[in-house]
Amino acid sequence: MTRILIADDHDVVRSGLSTILGGQPGWEVVAEAEDGRQAVQLAAETKPDVAILDYQLPSMNGVDATREIRAVQPQTEVLIFTMHESEPLVRELLEAGARGYLLKSDARRFLIAAVESLARHKPFFTGRVSETLLNAYLAQGHTGDGVLTARERRVVQLIAEGHSNKETAQILGLNLKTVESHRSSAMRKVNANSTATLVRYAIRNKLVEP
Repeated sequence: MTRILIADDHDVVRSGLSTILGGQPGWEVVAEAEDGRQAVQLAAETKPDVAILDYQLPSMNGVDATREIRAVQPQTEVLIFTMHESEPLVRELLEAGARGYLLKSDARRFLIAAVESLARHKPFFTGRVSETLLNAYLAQGHTGDGVLTARERRVVQLIAEGHSNKETAQILGLNLKTVESHRSSAMRKVNANSTATLVRYAIRNKLVEP
């Protein structure tokens, strides 16, 4: 039996995925979550084989949720389910431990294949992310002064959502000086000279919805 967790903040999406996946022989949807923190909690409780996470989950985005799920339940493979095709996002999710990346526009054609692949502990990517890119990344890694770290991206996301530095520190469990340091580093890397510029960067790079 392949056990599946679905996390998306839209009821209709969760219901649709659950109907499709639960109808497959030998598959069972064991939990549904509406935000990232709930997804982490349910993953620890139900121990799914595959967790399907929307990237832009409330309270904790899909990549941060992936990192926590993989920490507490390393046998669970994570499929990021997103509207956005972004190589920086792929790098971030790989670093977090996800092994799958499925565009929502490709779900009709590839959802079943994606879950089958991850259930066998094989990676699955659609869009511009080919197996060649994946292998090159895993073999060599990607670094660069202009690339934000996962923590910097999370700080930028929260700031772009309207949170203050203090609120961001509370959400992430960091001290204020650490958040200010991540924010300054991110602004330097993306050449942002104001919060407004940083917000535009976040929107342009699909960290938040416009």
